[in-house]
Amino acid sequence: MSEDDPKPWLAHYDDHVSPEIRIPEKTYVDLLEEGLTHSPERPALYYMGKMLTFAELDALSRNFASFLNRNGYGPGDVVGIDLPNIPEYPIALAGALRAGCAVTGISPLLTPKEMAYQINDSGAGCIVIMDALFEERLLKIQNSIPNVKHILLANVGTYLPAIKRILGNLLKKIPSGKLVPIPGKEVMLFQNIVSEPVAASHQIKITPEDTCLIQYTGGTTGLPKGTVLTHRNLVANNIHAKEWTGFEIGKDILCSGFPFFHLAGLAFGMLALCTANTQCLIPDPRNTKHICKEIASKKPTVMAYVPTLYHMLMDNPSFKTLDFSSLKICVSGAAPFSVEGIHAIESIIGKGKIMEVYGMTESSPLLTMNPIHGKKKIGSVGIPIQNTMIKLVDLEGGTREVHPGEEGELIARGPQIMKGYHNKPEETGKTLKEFQNKTWLYTGDIARMDADGYLYIVDRSKDMLIVGGYKVFSREVEETLYQFPDIEFCAIVGVKDEKRPGNDIVKAVIQLTKKAGKKDVQAFKQELTQYCRDNMAPYKVPKVIEIVDAIPLTAVGKVDKKALR
Repeated sequence: MSEDDPKPWLAHYDDHVSPEIRIPEKTYVDLLEEGLTHSPERPALYYMGKMLTFAELDALSRNFASFLNRNGYGPGDVVGIDLPNIPEYPIALAGALRAGCAVTGISPLLTPKEMAYQINDSGAGCIVIMDALFEERLLKIQNSIPNVKHILLANVGTYLPAIKRILGNLLKKIPSGKLVPIPGKEVMLFQNIVSEPVAASHQIKITPEDTCLIQYTGGTTGLPKGTVLTHRNLVANNIHAKEWTGFEIGKDILCSGFPFFHLAGLAFGMLALCTANTQCLIPDPRNTKHICKEIASKKPTVMAYVPTLYHMLMDNPSFKTLDFSSLKICVSGAAPFSVEGIHAIESIIGKGKIMEVYGMTESSPLLTMNPIHGKKKIGSVGIPIQNTMIKLVDLEGGTREVHPGEEGELIARGPQIMKGYHNKPEETGKTLKEFQNKTWLYTGDIARMDADGYLYIVDRSKDMLIVGGYKVFSREVEETLYQFPDIEFCAIVGVKDEKRPGNDIVKAVIQLTKKAGKKDVQAFKQELTQYCRDNMAPYKVPKVIEIVDAIPLTAVGKVDKKALR
């Protein structure tokens, strides 16, 4: 197929979406300036009962940008942000980008050793970190991060309403850490820096090709890789999302359970900032009581979570009593959503409101979305978005395009595709490869495309099992298991067959619903095994079934198959 070959998905674009969108010669900072100054008095952030306007966010981020520039930071420099979803994150992000720096989001869940690796690999010179993490972890690696010159401490209670902050500190419910000097580095309070009014700084010259983000991906093997995303990448994907969803400037309210240190959450937040739209900050996505209160009081028009968090919300009785009339879109991504789960959530929020999407860090992140108004196919991650070409190639060598309906590795091209992996040319070469004389992103995801161009993610290539020479796709087995009563969550993983090298044993890890928790385990396993024999090919039937109290989840809320393996 050439770029001019038929693209069946175009027939299913909503009327307001153009297949090709002109990407302007702008940086994300240009979009950010427009968003921050469009409606100064409009709420920008809701945080645990506190509200910050766009005017306040604008001023605070400008003060941080000025601090960075005065201390020699600018284009080519990197600022690390190690925070949960609290107001300091978007303030630091906007300030760092306005100063011309690139940003790397650091997960608060990293160990000191993992933290040191990312800080050093990214070249971050300034770190904005929660004070508790500073005391508990960063102090342990203070001598292992020689390039860091400034460490700025933030506290989760700074922007809480006064009464919550006072009571939280008295009852020691707000995590905190002490400011401890470190020789050769300046340790300061972030709040003191951003609260200090400064004269307007001069405009920093950056280009669309400059690095905007260095986002680290957690691989199943080897060290994490820093994905280099340019301003052009982020501008393209922001325009894709805005045009596709019909986001209105200054009229939407977004509520997301994705953490900012994950690109899904960060991109969602960056879209809100540059479209002058309000965000409800969720520092703990597992606190469904708080999320329900935010939905009840703020009436979000757009929400975004992973499937496991939607299930957690449905387990909260309050969720089913909420008014969802203002809700237009419920985005689901980062993990497969079972058909049963989608039907269950839409029976509460309204039919057709769940919109499955697909993407990855290397694509800024969006590659496919289901239409907003047109045909949504449950179980499908939608169709390729504007300016984006997707093909499926054979699993053996990735050199032959497969037929519609056949499984293959998903490869993609478009203006949102990463520049490469930071300082890792070999890894870049394994992911950005030539196919039909053009460079494509090889995603490592196995998918199939139907005749209409809708894509179905079958598995990650690393999650595919080989049983007796047959390919077993874990998602296919999981979808079947989810139709069996009493299963809350499940995951299929491969266990090496010691008697048959190169062969996997199919193992099912099951978390039962609360109602089923007292069932006889052996009887349940026998019933489930018989159900599997009746509903799938013999080689797909799990040979091992393990019942667990809780399936491990990643920080984003996806099933952590790496931990299970």
